Amino acid sequence: MPPSMHESPDKLPQLAAEKKSQNQRFFRKLKARPPRELDSLMLQLHQEEFRRTDCLACANCCKTTGPLFTGADIDRIAAHLKLKPGQFVEQYLRLDEDGDYVLQRVPCPFLDAENYCLIYDHRPKACREYPHTDRKKFHQISALTVKNTAICPAAFRIVEEMKKRLPGYL
Repeated sequence: MPPSMHESPDKLPQLAAEKKSQNQRFFRKLKARPPRELDSLMLQLHQEEFRRTDCLACANCCKTTGPLFTGADIDRIAAHLKLKPGQFVEQYLRLDEDGDYVLQRVPCPFLDAENYCLIYDHRPKACREYPHTDRKKFHQISALTVKNTAICPAAFRIVEEMKKRLPGYL
């Protein structure tokens, strides 16, 4: 890992772009023939990485991209903000090209100056699960994972470590 990557997520898109073809090939092979121990390996790598990663020091995900909002997310957050769901949608969300609710703009309006989430206990499911590196059947979200390596330094490092631990897929 380049020493500056942790401190400057702005270099991450370039680093991820340099690894994109290799990562796509790796995940294609992984998807075609997932090892039996993949879920336990991913949980281990995720836990190891997030013992040393402080998301509050980065918050690049909140600054550069937004989550999808489910109906349950909209209802929960609107209630917390004492808004009607329609008011919440009108004030904060838009429909994207796939018909999903997403933020009108980034950075996330609920991110404060110290990188804390103002709606943390009520945040969208996509935020709760991000960067999805501890998900069961991990091999099924390979395209999302490759995309996340350009956003999340932890996801980038997890994928790099995966490739070391599963060299037969390179």
